[in-house]
Amino acid sequence: MEQGNDTRISEFILLGLSKEPELQPLLYGLFLCMYLITVFGNLLIILAVSLDSHLHTPMYFFLSNLSFVDICFTSTTIPKMLWNIQTWDKVITYEGCIIQMYFFIMLAGLDNFLLAVMAYDRFVAICHPLHYTVIMNPKLCGILVLVTWIISVLHSLLQSLMVLRLSFCREVKISHYFCELNQIVQLACSDNFLNNMVMNVAAGLLGGGPLTGIFYSYFKIVCSIHGISSAQGKYKAFSTCVSHLSVVSLFYCTSLGVYLSSEASHSSQSSAVASVMYTVVTPMLNPFIYSLRNKDLKRALNVFFRMAAIKGPVVLG
Repeated sequence: MEQGNDTRISEFILLGLSKEPELQPLLYGLFLCMYLITVFGNLLIILAVSLDSHLHTPMYFFLSNLSFVDICFTSTTIPKMLWNIQTWDKVITYEGCIIQMYFFIMLAGLDNFLLAVMAYDRFVAICHPLHYTVIMNPKLCGILVLVTWIISVLHSLLQSLMVLRLSFCREVKISHYFCELNQIVQLACSDNFLNNMVMNVAAGLLGGGPLTGIFYSYFKIVCSIHGISSAQGKYKAFSTCVSHLSVVSLFYCTSLGVYLSSEASHSSQSSAVASVMYTVVTPMLNPFIYSLRNKDLKRALNVFFRMAAIKGPVVLG
């Protein structure tokens, strides 16, 4: 291959989280366990919501969509990382890198928008309880989810097409365990000014917009709870928001932590380690956060496990 720019580059090299050979088995076992917990936990949420008719409400409809997105979100990065560790091969093809980046951006955007939609659902439930079933009807819920998918797909497509226009040097090493958009753009040999501008504008609009909606929803919720006279009524209203507020705090705090750590240290490696929090840890903890504080969900999970325990021996017999 010739020196210099090459738009037909065939592969990238993912350096991963650590270059130390003795740490690779530990990383493999750790991330395999976290991945299995994430898939199993979110799959249980989806099954519980699907099988229990009492959970066929807007809140649990959005929750099951969030669980599905979290499964796909971790599946875009962790299996490839585990494969690279297992085979001691850090290579990812150019096409594979673009595909991974596309789905990662799309699913991260879906997480962002679904959290905003769930905040709106809690706002309607607390601030307009008498009109909740009328406002949050199945048609509106379907439209909200569909719109989040459309925006996320189009945004991811735009970012991927912008990367396709770039040319890269003979050997591209990515200091990450997946094809992260910002690092790929910065490693390009051609002019990336337009890419950086599109990334910043998209981050402001598609990141700041949902976050602003979440802040506004909870501002109105706090005002509404403050107007409730009884302490029991305040606690009941606030308890319906605790799980969602915990997930929102975890998602945005870890995402902000990645940005601040990379800006402070100017190290791609430290950014890769910090990004584990919102790409792996947050999707893994979401099912625990929702199930541990939610009586309806715990009841549905208990029923599901009892049914599985009863049917298991029957099938084996």
